[in-house]
Amino acid sequence: MITRQQLENNQVWLYVIVLVMGAGFGLIVPDFSGQLDIIISMIIAILMYSMFSQIPFTSLKKSFTNRRFIRALLTVNYIAVPIVVWLLSKLLPDFPPLLLGVYLVLLTPCIDYVIVFTALGRGNEKLILMATPILFITQMLLLPLYLWLFMGEDAAGIVEPVPFLEAFFGLIVIPLGIAIAIQLLARKAPVGNKIINLSTWLPVPFMALTLFVVVASQIGKLSSYIDLILKVIPIYVAFMIIVPVVSRFIAKWFKLDVESGRALIFSGSTRNSLVVLPLALALPDELSMLVAAVIVTQTIVELAGELIYIRLVPNLLLPK
Repeated sequence: MITRQQLENNQVWLYVIVLVMGAGFGLIVPDFSGQLDIIISMIIAILMYSMFSQIPFTSLKKSFTNRRFIRALLTVNYIAVPIVVWLLSKLLPDFPPLLLGVYLVLLTPCIDYVIVFTALGRGNEKLILMATPILFITQMLLLPLYLWLFMGEDAAGIVEPVPFLEAFFGLIVIPLGIAIAIQLLARKAPVGNKIINLSTWLPVPFMALTLFVVVASQIGKLSSYIDLILKVIPIYVAFMIIVPVVSRFIAKWFKLDVESGRALIFSGSTRNSLVVLPLALALPDELSMLVAAVIVTQTIVELAGELIYIRLVPNLLLPK
């Protein structure tokens, strides 16, 4: 019988297999797979709950115990990364929907599988785990600010407030509220702990299911956007090359130990694609397909990059 640890340690390969299967399914039976988008929101809502349930919101005070690491983490994710993203975006066509997808995915640090990648890369995954509440809260607060700074009125012209807010509350706020409520319940009743223990099994399979459904339902619709998709791939690759180097410099600047420095590199380089995906799907139909495709493309590039990171970071970039 497979254990949860085995499932998490092999999740990268699972996602790669699922992406290939989703693409094949979408191309072989396009009429059926094209209708799968009606269940995307429900699957993502469950995925969001499963990820939020692993974040120790009730231990938020403990997140600030290693203040040097937190300062380095905020510096990488909200100063260094936005500068890199803004500079790289200048290499893209001035097409607001394309830029919106790139900004959504690259400006939000990962709060879920980055923990596993950090552990596989011999970094201090406990620091990342304890920092996840801070990362989630700060990115939700700062993302609108960065979109306004980088896009101005173009962002306002694309994002319709009502469906965007509906997606935010339905797919992020409500699952978040349920996760926090269950964590509070776990402090007082054993049933809360049982629910949380069961929830720990959900992120990997629902992440895989989300990737399958999104890719299968969208791949048949991408032919008209393939030229734009090809333009963002080099940007994502460049991001994954530049940010680890910048993060290593900041780790040295803040005088972090080796394991903490590795954790910082993984946090800066790993993005929050599936948390912002619901926001992309809330856009008008003619735009949501492109923005969602731009976001999913980043996930595919990132998963390939993580397979390199887990070997390169501890052995070359930041060895002991």
